[in-house]
Amino acid sequence: MKTSYVVITVLLAGIILLIAGYQLGPSMETPLATHWNAAGEADGFGSQFAALYFLPLLTMALSLLILFVPAVDPLKINVDAFRSEYNVFVLFFATFMYYVHGLSLAWNLGLQFSMNAMLTPAIGLFFVLAGMLLLKARRNYFIGIRTPWTLANDTVWDKTHQMGGRLFIASGVLTTACVVFPAATPVVLLVTILGATLFTIVYSYLEYRKIEKRVS
Repeated sequence: MKTSYVVITVLLAGIILLIAGYQLGPSMETPLATHWNAAGEADGFGSQFAALYFLPLLTMALSLLILFVPAVDPLKINVDAFRSEYNVFVLFFATFMYYVHGLSLAWNLGLQFSMNAMLTPAIGLFFVLAGMLLLKARRNYFIGIRTPWTLANDTVWDKTHQMGGRLFIASGVLTTACVVFPAATPVVLLVTILGATLFTIVYSYLEYRKIEKRVS
């Protein structure tokens, strides 16, 4: 997928959501919900800007930043090897954020639904795609599992990302399974992602030590 396609799609969708917020705002009752707790209940409220415009603007800015930051990476030639997959991930990141904003608009219009139930499958898919990206990632300074040991050695990078990618995919699948019991989503997500992160850090160190021993 070309970077230009992602840029156009993200900006166009963001502008449409901004217009939708402007048009729908007068139909919403204040205060406007801007945050939901782990139980899926609205527990934070804010201004019209916070509820109607902030998230699309933030998503557009972050998406553009994430898309173009590899251009200054000293190892950007490695990023080119998985650029298409990276662009797909950025597009899904923006789609996920816009989906969250769409749920927020619907909630503030008075529609009744479980925020956790609506978010659970999207969060699960997000981490599945993140895991798939890790499986394709090549050594660079901005994208992936960047520990001192993965950045120092291509073999350690590759092994760690193969392991980390599978763990993130497993986390996404387990999170998606929580659609039958949405209240468990925060706990499952926290435990699996934190566990995967800590495991890959230790794993990268141990793999680096193995290579050091062979060399010495």
